[in-house]
Amino acid sequence: MNFDIICFDCDSTLSKIEGIDELARRVGLGEEMSRLTDAAMNGEVLLEEVYEQRLSLIRPDQTSIDWLAELYIEQIVDGVKDVFETLAASNKELHIISGGLRQAILPLAHALGLSPDRVHAVDVIFNVDGSYLAYNQKSPLARSGGKAEICRELLESGGSLVMIGDGNTDMEAKQAGAYVIGFGGVVERAVVREQADFYSAESSLVSVLGQLL
Repeated sequence: MNFDIICFDCDSTLSKIEGIDELARRVGLGEEMSRLTDAAMNGEVLLEEVYEQRLSLIRPDQTSIDWLAELYIEQIVDGVKDVFETLAASNKELHIISGGLRQAILPLAHALGLSPDRVHAVDVIFNVDGSYLAYNQKSPLARSGGKAEICRELLESGGSLVMIGDGNTDMEAKQAGAYVIGFGGVVERAVVREQADFYSAESSLVSVLGQLL
């Protein structure tokens, strides 16, 4: 395989955590949020059915987003830096496409050499004092089928595209004609193993590199 555009999910793919679950745990709502996240990632409920519900309960402020940003980097998946360095050296166009919160993902992207315009995620909106106000409800990534929409936009310039991720929302990229790699190194999901064009359960992301070049 040889792809022009290579896209990665963030949570449980580039980092070992699920960001929204970590934010929930921080305010004492961990178990409840984990159940909602799992239901969406396993394809049992639509993403939009749980997205607003989770954020309205957690109400993450600027401080908690900064805390999460550090945690994403601290819990980076084995092999991620090697994969990004190898792909960048091969002049691949790299993107992160995530239903996570953009401000928390940007520092991880920066550490991996990605510019902010290559990070597609959901913006949080804060009040002047840094408290939570809302999130960008117009973002396609806050609803099911959103990753396919972003992939279609990226494919408008031509070329071939691959999406790597651990959840059902990543498998939706197939709707845009993307090749899909399932990564089960952090979380194994039957729906992903069944639907992915290629699947790896190895703990290191390097295990998918042979499919990308």
